[in-house]
Amino acid sequence: MTQEKKDNASKDAKGKVGVYICYCGGNISDHVDVEQVRDRVEQLPEVAVARTNMFMCSDPGQALIMDDLKNGTVDRVVVASCAPSLHETTFRAAIARAGGNPYIYDHANIREQVSWVHHGDKATDKATRLVSMAAAKAEQLKPLEPIRVEARRHATVIGGGVAGLKAAKELADRGIRVVLVEKSPFLGGQLANLDRLAPTGEKAADLIQALCRQVLNHRLITIHACATVTAVDGYVGNFNLEITRQAPVETTDANKLGRLRPADRVAGKYVPAAGVATGNVPTTSETITVETGVVVMATGFKSYRPQPGEYGFGNFKEVITLPDLIQRMAEEKHLGNMLSLDGRPIRSMAMIHCVGSRQIPGIHPESPDGHLNEYCSRTCCSATLNAASTIRRRYPGTRVYECYRDIRTYGRGAEDLYEQAGRNQVVFLRFEAEDAPQVVSGQPNQHDYPLTVKIKDTLTFDEELDVPVDLVVLATGIEANPVHDLVEMMKLPVGMDRFLLEVHPKLRPVELPIAGILLAGTCQAPMDVGEACNAAGAAAVKAAALLGKGAVELDPFVAEVDLSKCQGHGSCVEACLSDGALTMVEMSVDGKTVKRAQVTPALCLGCGACTSVCPENAIEVAGWTLKQYEAMVDRIMAEPEAV
Repeated sequence: MTQEKKDNASKDAKGKVGVYICYCGGNISDHVDVEQVRDRVEQLPEVAVARTNMFMCSDPGQALIMDDLKNGTVDRVVVASCAPSLHETTFRAAIARAGGNPYIYDHANIREQVSWVHHGDKATDKATRLVSMAAAKAEQLKPLEPIRVEARRHATVIGGGVAGLKAAKELADRGIRVVLVEKSPFLGGQLANLDRLAPTGEKAADLIQALCRQVLNHRLITIHACATVTAVDGYVGNFNLEITRQAPVETTDANKLGRLRPADRVAGKYVPAAGVATGNVPTTSETITVETGVVVMATGFKSYRPQPGEYGFGNFKEVITLPDLIQRMAEEKHLGNMLSLDGRPIRSMAMIHCVGSRQIPGIHPESPDGHLNEYCSRTCCSATLNAASTIRRRYPGTRVYECYRDIRTYGRGAEDLYEQAGRNQVVFLRFEAEDAPQVVSGQPNQHDYPLTVKIKDTLTFDEELDVPVDLVVLATGIEANPVHDLVEMMKLPVGMDRFLLEVHPKLRPVELPIAGILLAGTCQAPMDVGEACNAAGAAAVKAAALLGKGAVELDPFVAEVDLSKCQGHGSCVEACLSDGALTMVEMSVDGKTVKRAQVTPALCLGCGACTSVCPENAIEVAGWTLKQYEAMVDRIMAEPEAV
């Protein structure tokens, strides 16, 4: 054989893995010599071609992969870039568009795992090993087919606030039957506690009533009031929910319902600070089973309740929260030039920002359950400024002091509220977190004002001021409604802030890791009404897309049992982290009835816990087999010159 033929034979024998390495606009290439990594991995026996691009996730970057697949240069793909959670879907879709199987792809994270934590030669060497490891695995990848499960064209929305109502309506308008589960007898949620919305001035009651009319009258929406979800099983497309309904027992709900005539209940009358009555209130306890395809979590929020003594709350009747003020102002008649609450004129009032938000360890006291709300609740500043301006406009005889750490008026038109408050002669006093205002009893020389706010004002070079007031209003933050039972039943992820945690805030903003369970509104994070409605609309679109084809396709990275090896020990079932994903079933083998492990693919997490405990190695996770792991480990342990 001639040398030329030998070279051609050697070339033909070389593997067909394509490696595509990203500069990430400098995020990677500032610390990793990307071209050197390319040169090294191109020498690997399984690698047919190695290419680089400034942004591999861009259209030109994806085109490199697609062209090599189409012309037969490669049949396996490795992308070395940022975390796979960001663009794994992007690259799988590109491979599919090129006519390839989307599961013949592996990913090497050389941004978070390399360039963000290493520098110089060490970064380049580590990146080379990670890419080499991915190439070794990719060579052994086999085409996989997605798991297809039938999907019921039905959705369940948990929560009857504005986000839940919006999601239910959007889904029903797309022809999907919806069950709306609300724990109270009323629809509208926290929005019913508001008077007018900032900065538009729109009446909250009008918005609620309009939305509720559409939901109550929609033929595809069924509402279960005074209801909670007490059991959940199944998987995307095929969830089974147990819903328990009970007659309202809370005094407030009972009193509000008692004020409604039967005709009002049927019509869905609006009750201030309660919402719209559903007209469907149980008188006895009952349990309902709902078969559904997707679940939309719209469980909402609650306002932070100050701890006893926090800024005088609970110690002085003149210290109230902003939600309390808004409700009481809505009930008060507009008389005279001075705000009056409970028949008491308010000559001067102080509003304190960030109560229950932006709490700092070591400065602010923890809640009884040991938590601090270190996040910004985002809507409080705008709401406080709007209330202050409203008071100054309606009641010019009432002085208003705003005590704040920072003003954060985000969103369209919200900054105007800040400027408007200044024009309306609201007095701003700024304090540092470690020098928070103190609320004490009024001083004898302050004309019988019941309270004094002591504050060190940084706007006047730390001048210590004693501000006499008739009222102190605490701008309380937003907390996620406690849904511990649902979190436990559905295995939902919860962030450090106790809000439900989405897969990715930009790429998958309304999805949870559990397929078929979606997020809408303030159960996810503090939002204003517009944002909550937008999130609900996004969740509805995502749910409709899942259910629209009558079936759902899931990634095939699930456990597979080799029945020729399985001996029925049951260790895998005991180790399984997902209820129902692995079971022992009876079957006939060589004329004998034996028990063998069986996987329900739609419930499998692909975690590999079962694989690690099987003594016969009879169970493996597709796409992550033991041989693939061994190839990766061998490549990591190889001598540097062999990588």
